Amino acid sequence: MTASEEFELSDAGLVRAYVITKGRGLPDDDQLSLITLLTAAPEQGQRAPRLSPEEERLLDICSAGYLSVAEIAGHTRLPLGVVRIILAGLTEGGHLVTRPPVPRARKADRAILEEVLNGLYTKFG
Repeated sequence: MTASEEFELSDAGLVRAYVITKGRGLPDDDQLSLITLLTAAPEQGQRAPRLSPEEERLLDICSAGYLSVAEIAGHTRLPLGVVRIILAGLTEGGHLVTRPPVPRARKADRAILEEVLNGLYTKFG
């Protein structure tokens, strides 16, 4: 088998993850967790620098409104780590706005709930 035959047999559509991410590493979970919400930043009238097709696609997905990192990754065929790296780069470039996830609600105090339940039993029997 010659070198040209090997080239023809390889999948031309396959792009290595380190090429897509430009060699960058994963962001910290504090910076960009799976439940961090992202949306496209408002236009600032500046001409955007040239973005890769993957970056353009993620910007299009994020332009619909706030989506979590996990939801955005679900809309692509890219690995989650690759999506997180690209999103971190777009956020640093000012193309995306992040919002921390809504914190979990506190659990209700059991004693208060029992008092309410006892009051309802007393009133409505």
